[in-house]
Amino acid sequence: MLLVDFVTLFPDWIRGSLEQSIMNRAALAGHVRFRTANPRDYCYDQHRKVDDVPYGGHAGMLLRAEPVALAIEELAVAERRAVVVVEPSGVPFSQALAAELGSFEQVTLVCGHYEGIDHRVEESFATHVVSIGDYVLTNGELPALVIADAIVRLLPGVLGSADSLASDSFGNGLLSAPNYTRPEVWRGMAVPEVLKSGDHKKIERWQREQSEQRTRERRPDLMQES
Repeated sequence: MLLVDFVTLFPDWIRGSLEQSIMNRAALAGHVRFRTANPRDYCYDQHRKVDDVPYGGHAGMLLRAEPVALAIEELAVAERRAVVVVEPSGVPFSQALAAELGSFEQVTLVCGHYEGIDHRVEESFATHVVSIGDYVLTNGELPALVIADAIVRLLPGVLGSADSLASDSFGNGLLSAPNYTRPEVWRGMAVPEVLKSGDHKKIERWQREQSEQRTRERRPDLMQES
């Protein structure tokens, strides 16, 4: 069983999201266990203040190091543990990184807020610093949930079919080919004849060609990597 933790100021939001769909089924089936820790619970002052002004005169507020560190330390149970700080300046998240994180016994996702977290937390604990894209959100909970979803769906038995994983975008280094279902004609648009032919070799060749074309048009960087 994979243990996935969230260090978050909004544990109810995280838990509510994880009680839906595939994530909930994965937890109920014993593939994953989710936990949360709130840095506010590790503050010493009566107001439970988790933030403070940054040195250097930068605008905004930062999460203080100590309550975040105590939450990370409290959650530690496994020897093979990844501590992932979710941060816009991190490395781009990818399918390969999702698979790598899923190989650990425990993954702790540290959610930033305000202008981020005191950098000493990253220096002291982070095994990975990850971004889900070149934009800024109001908090780290949304990207942490994205990362958790990508990790958990790759765990054996979660989706029930290894074939569905193999046909995912990025599974073979390319974007997936277009997919169709019934009816055969919808609003004047027909399903490509090759998909109805029953000729598996032709279908595979068509899907490969479509994947390569889609990747060249939308993500040429992936073609360069492959």
